[in-house]
Amino acid sequence: MARRWIVRCLPILSGIAGLVLAGMSGASAMPWKRTTPAEAGFDPAIGETLDAAFAAGKFNNLHAVVLVRGGKIVLERYFAGPDQRWGTPLGPVNHSADTKHDLRSISKSVVGLLYGIALAEGKVPLLDASLVAQFPDYPDLAGDAERGRITIADTLSMQLGLKWNEDLPYTDPRNSEVAMERADDRIRYVLEQPILTDPGTRWTYSGGSTALVGHLISRGTGQDLMTYATEKLFRPLGIDDVEWVKGSNGEPAAASGLRMRAPDLARIGQMMLNGGTWQGQRIVPADWLEASFAGDARLEDGLEYGKQWWLGRLRNGERWIGGFGNGGQRLMIYPSLDTTIVLLAGNYDQPNAWRMTLAVLTDVIFPAIRR
Repeated sequence: MARRWIVRCLPILSGIAGLVLAGMSGASAMPWKRTTPAEAGFDPAIGETLDAAFAAGKFNNLHAVVLVRGGKIVLERYFAGPDQRWGTPLGPVNHSADTKHDLRSISKSVVGLLYGIALAEGKVPLLDASLVAQFPDYPDLAGDAERGRITIADTLSMQLGLKWNEDLPYTDPRNSEVAMERADDRIRYVLEQPILTDPGTRWTYSGGSTALVGHLISRGTGQDLMTYATEKLFRPLGIDDVEWVKGSNGEPAAASGLRMRAPDLARIGQMMLNGGTWQGQRIVPADWLEASFAGDARLEDGLEYGKQWWLGRLRNGERWIGGFGNGGQRLMIYPSLDTTIVLLAGNYDQPNAWRMTLAVLTDVIFPAIRR
């Protein structure tokens, strides 16, 4: 299910790129400033258009919209609606800039950034290293020559070649990520899955791959994901209110457990637009961002997947970068427009959740671009 609803919406995102204009250059890495839509090159009425559409019931259970261009917030809207905390109902929530929200699989993209930081510090294996060789505690797996061909790069790009199925609903115990969470040893559970294809040859959406990446980061740094992310990513960006929900093994759930405030998520996008810096401080190595967006796996309809990031191209050939999460969570980065868009919603486990999120982009934000 996860792969299906993600992939179906991505071609349409690429299709709306006919509205793209010449990009603004060099957003300054400063704490949030604000500007008007008109000053940023948008229709002055974009906020009213969004409000009216929500009031008319068009954007069911939309929770947050943050639009940033040129390093400044152009539009910020929050709407009340029912929400969850990693599957636990929270009831009605009056969302605001101070409300933490499930990011679900955008967590994967953040883990990808953390691996690049840890790699530059020499604390995690190189990309061409064998995956199973990093787990000598499982000698039956580490000694498997065929399984030993899987590399760290294959793991980051979800091309393990192992059996994995997240097309099933996350309410179904047969869903591979759900089964992993319920396993006594979730690392072994991922590593011992049957080999279906040669590694690096077929992409399969896999929260298990992210669990392995997160484990390597934690083991290499001697810190759990939350502690390491706070030190290396969140605190340098001025983000001070984050939760990383723990999985069944007591560790932060790498694939889907991150909860953040919408403007803080936008800071991550802006940092990426700035080539990995914030306020003149290097946060993520520039070469890691380049490697992350290289497009390791080619998917349907010309789409690509990098190192825990979705990738696509606009009609003018410029690339967009996306972090996507179950229920309508989006971090969209458009370098040629110097624009970051954060969308958060509460339509978890609904196969058509992508339609509403996409409509915010196609019906409100992109038509409002004036220059």
